[in-house]
Amino acid sequence: MELQTNTALNPGGRRRNRYHIEAKYLSCELLSTETRTLLDHLRCYGLSGAASRFILKNVSCEAIPGEITAVVGPSGAGKTTLLSALAGVIRPSKVSGEILVNGRPMDVSRFRRVSGYVTQDDALFPLLTVEESLTYSARLRLKATPLEAAARVRELLKELGLDQVAGSRIGRRGGTGCISGGERRRVSIGVDLVHDPAVLFLDEPTSGLDSASALHIVKLLRSMALVQGKTIVLTIHQPGFRILELFNQVVLIHGGTVRHEGSIALLESRLKEAGHCIPPHVNVLEFAMDAIANNDYSELATPGEQEDTATIKIPNPNTKEDKIFYANSRREEVFILTSRFFKNASRTRQLFTAKMIQSTAAGFVLGTIFMSVSNLQARVGFFAFSLTFLLSSTTEGLPIFLRERRIMERETERGAYRVSSYVIANTLVFLPFLLAAAVFYAIPVYWLVGLRREMDKFLYFGLVTWLVMLMANSFVACFSALVPTFIMGNSVISGLMGSFFLFSGYFIAKDSIPNYWIFMHYLSLFKYPFEAFVLNEYGGRRGRTECLEREGKGCALDGGMFLRQQGVEESQRWSHVGVMLGFVCGYRILCFLILWFRCYRMRR
Repeated sequence: MELQTNTALNPGGRRRNRYHIEAKYLSCELLSTETRTLLDHLRCYGLSGAASRFILKNVSCEAIPGEITAVVGPSGAGKTTLLSALAGVIRPSKVSGEILVNGRPMDVSRFRRVSGYVTQDDALFPLLTVEESLTYSARLRLKATPLEAAARVRELLKELGLDQVAGSRIGRRGGTGCISGGERRRVSIGVDLVHDPAVLFLDEPTSGLDSASALHIVKLLRSMALVQGKTIVLTIHQPGFRILELFNQVVLIHGGTVRHEGSIALLESRLKEAGHCIPPHVNVLEFAMDAIANNDYSELATPGEQEDTATIKIPNPNTKEDKIFYANSRREEVFILTSRFFKNASRTRQLFTAKMIQSTAAGFVLGTIFMSVSNLQARVGFFAFSLTFLLSSTTEGLPIFLRERRIMERETERGAYRVSSYVIANTLVFLPFLLAAAVFYAIPVYWLVGLRREMDKFLYFGLVTWLVMLMANSFVACFSALVPTFIMGNSVISGLMGSFFLFSGYFIAKDSIPNYWIFMHYLSLFKYPFEAFVLNEYGGRRGRTECLEREGKGCALDGGMFLRQQGVEESQRWSHVGVMLGFVCGYRILCFLILWFRCYRMRR
């Protein structure tokens, strides 16, 4: 169903659509058996046997174009739930009542294209500058050329008052050399303003800011509403006098019900009519909230609250399945995201430098340790320890993946890009980084240890080393998509890596592994590169005839005999490379499926 629009002309001559949002008898319940968070801010600790807990009960309100509508109330009153329902973040099918846009039932997929939703917590890349953050958001969310996107960003920087800090990096909150809290908040707002939404929802935009910064943010929003005709709805906890005067409409919620909807002047007159005497220099809104908390404002409760506590759920027959419309093709998304990943990686100099130093130092140390040892046991031990180091040294990517996952979930929920584009771009950006690390490790260790002095053997060793790093990186990426925290992720990854070492066939022979554990042998990330290293050293015509152990004047064990003992065949030289590539692709595909399911569940 097409959204009905009222077209107005702003002072700049640009036509824009105006949207009147209306909610009628909204009710939202949370099952008492749930313990997970609802939209990152509500948590239900229910008792077994309890039916349900209503967050919103028969809430009716409206937001008018060209005005700021503020949803206020104490913590836990249901402000963010109401905002999320109005923004379409909570699916209409999960909410009873009606949400109307210009008098018609909300079409979520279409409404998200013309609206912006700014959450309370910032999701920004600290190493990008203010201008870069807005530029990448514009390129991902606008059907525009790079020049048109840059023009929109320059316009937005001026509109938000961020011209002076356009070249400054976002930085970490509270860190030195980063932008201020107020500027950071304006960047977060700008990220959702790049596509020029007609409706803007903001959850606690003044949270954590000083009074001057908070006032500046609200004045900026007031200007957008007046000049551009935007419909702005925000939640706020306890606004001060000067901020309160900038609101056109106030929706006061307490206990999930609306206690007042209208202007502050109307609220003051209703309080006086109810017999309340408001002392001078007292915030009218705070006075009303105190009166409600003390059950001294019950005569103005909504009719729905005075009825029986059981709320009748009204199904919404007009809800549709969510279908996101993307501004770019998948190829364009991959290109933009890869560019952003590379920019972030190039500025993470400490991590890049540390990884290169670690690889080089490990190569030299292992090379000097095994340099004077050429017997079979020492060589096989070198291969085993080398793989242990390579597989264990890539977990430093876990905190990076977890931080980016949060941003990715936020951006894909807004419809900025596809999850598959993110996974492909993330994979591409690690290919050269890990290739460099593999080269820095392989060059010193291979020649110092004295492995086969043939260039094709060295290149094969370097290829396997690179694939091992890619396997470990893909493995970490997969589980970082699954685990909730760094501590749990580190525990799970370390435990599984230990299992891979145990069942690889090096510590316990394949024939000695119980049948019910044999699947772990074939799933081991350790098995295939270990056998590839052994084949590279002891395979081929020269390797098979090389004597490894002598008995008197004869040869007790040559390379061919050793390979047969290990159950390795010459034909597996490249099939093992294929298996390792399969692990890289398999874990990346699994990572995509997990991330897609997480994002899908958030939209539902």
